[in-house]
Amino acid sequence: MTETKDGTAFVTETHCHTSETSACSRISGAALTEYYAGRGVDTFIVTDHFFNGNTTVPRHGMSWEERVARFCAGYENAKARADELGIRCLFGWEYSFGGSDLLTYGLDREWLLAHPDVCDWRVSEYCARVRADGAVIVHAHPFREAGYIEMIRLLPRAVDAVETYNACRDENCNAMARVYSGFYALKASAGSDLHAPQDDLGVVLTDERIEDIGAFCKTVLSGPRIARIAADGSLHSAD
Repeated sequence: MTETKDGTAFVTETHCHTSETSACSRISGAALTEYYAGRGVDTFIVTDHFFNGNTTVPRHGMSWEERVARFCAGYENAKARADELGIRCLFGWEYSFGGSDLLTYGLDREWLLAHPDVCDWRVSEYCARVRADGAVIVHAHPFREAGYIEMIRLLPRAVDAVETYNACRDENCNAMARVYSGFYALKASAGSDLHAPQDDLGVVLTDERIEDIGAFCKTVLSGPRIARIAADGSLHSAD
């Protein structure tokens, strides 16, 4: 919980990665939990890179069940430590398609086990099918530029919200995300995109603690309050 000008609010981190599952992360699930507990985060959602992204999960030589178990390892280690510390750890993932990254919330391990062909779907089919099954999709850092990204691809009819504040992106990237969100009347979200300890966090603020992923999905669809937490703990609007 953190102090706001209107009183207090519960803090939810929406976008982070563990080293067990995301090849680019430098922090384990347990250490991630301890870090967030120290930063005053009440709930965090592990969104490791999906099977089609920068993952530690081998693409060959393992059964689908083994790959799913490997994929869930970072989250499960984070949740075990979170249960000990009394904070909430929830499950999601970051699906990738040609540099477009889609934070997917609301599905679970059982859903993955039931869909071994998920990485064979076209991105439009992926979005349609996961949303039909109850998922909420937030388009992460839609205007990120990198050498391996051939084009900026927007999917306004296939997502529920846009990450308009990403703590790892510059103001130009975030400003363009706000334009995109506003033009298409998409809800706004914020996330840290944390791969290691960092100064700023991007978070969602709520009046009640987010206890489960269903409550978070409802919060996104209703248009959450979003904020930046600076290294000194001060809170700043990210709208």
